Amino acid sequence: MKPQLSLVARCRHLLWMTVIAWLFIVAPAQAAVLLRIAVEQDLSQVKVGSSTQAVVRDSSGQVLGNLSPQGGFVAEAKSGKVALDQWKSNQLWIEPSNGGYVWIGDGWYRGSALLIPQEDGITAINYVDLEQYLYSVLGSEMDGGWPQEALKAQAVAARTYALYKRERSNGMYDLGNDQLWQVYEGVSKESPGTQAAVSATQGQVLTHNGSVILAAFHSSSGGHTENSEDVWHNPLPYLRGVPDYDQNSPVFEWTKTFSQADLSQRISGVGTVQAMTPEQTSAYGSVITMKVTGDGGSRVMDGEEIANLLGLRSTRFRVNRANGSTNFVVTGRGFGHGVGLSQWGAYHLASKGYNYYQILLYYYRDSILAKIQVQ
Repeated sequence: MKPQLSLVARCRHLLWMTVIAWLFIVAPAQAAVLLRIAVEQDLSQVKVGSSTQAVVRDSSGQVLGNLSPQGGFVAEAKSGKVALDQWKSNQLWIEPSNGGYVWIGDGWYRGSALLIPQEDGITAINYVDLEQYLYSVLGSEMDGGWPQEALKAQAVAARTYALYKRERSNGMYDLGNDQLWQVYEGVSKESPGTQAAVSATQGQVLTHNGSVILAAFHSSSGGHTENSEDVWHNPLPYLRGVPDYDQNSPVFEWTKTFSQADLSQRISGVGTVQAMTPEQTSAYGSVITMKVTGDGGSRVMDGEEIANLLGLRSTRFRVNRANGSTNFVVTGRGFGHGVGLSQWGAYHLASKGYNYYQILLYYYRDSILAKIQVQ
């Protein structure tokens, strides 16, 4: 772990870099940027509704009717179209009036909903303002009661990530709503803390060479974040491994125990598992590949595949036989892929008095905090 003084010195240096960058790169932010978030995908039925009277339109924009406030409706896929109450169309819009919320699946969301028929059912897409979307993302990814500087750092990272994905989307939506993207659970996750952090950083993003970065983040690295190429095989100059400040994280260290029978059932192709040994690891101890040996043979597996099969929190783990038992004990550190911002690291640094841009520029090297215009 680097001594605390080195972090202080680096943050002061990065602060001056940020001020200079802000003066020369700042541009007017667009008033509203809409995101398309897939909230429900490929379901035979989707529950929808509105907190206020809502207009129902077809794909051409023609008004088909209205939904009464607080009423529950079920949209169904029928013959390649969407059926809702007495209406049927190849697409249906639900647009609440007077700033109302739209109900999708099992929660309230800001903005409007578009229902699209798919081969396997209906996909419901929430069209929502970027800044309002972030109110919920912050509360879904962090606790709204965390220090404001940690929440602000998360707001900038999440905004940057969303715009990075939006720029590269070529389908019907920009992002999903789960951990494969960034978690988004609607109005229920908003709080005064998340709204304040988003408002305080409105329009701010991280850039590298004039483009928004892939602002990846995770819960806790277990002591040191990863270089991007050790996780995704793609070296990015701003996603470099750094010592983390997550030692007080509840997921900094963890263990999980498996019986030999359970482990052998989860990992196929080797018979009864006898040993699991890392073959290739990252510079900071995460498993890239691991050799699994059993009484029926052996195989080399990706660390991520094993983590998924065993339900582990990260790929920074080791597997050993328990003393005097046939059980296997998995000991690990961290939660998530370990690349970019560590949320628990941000929490600790914010608690120690560091501000959000110091936190961001520590975890995202060679990046610049800027306010850019989005088309």
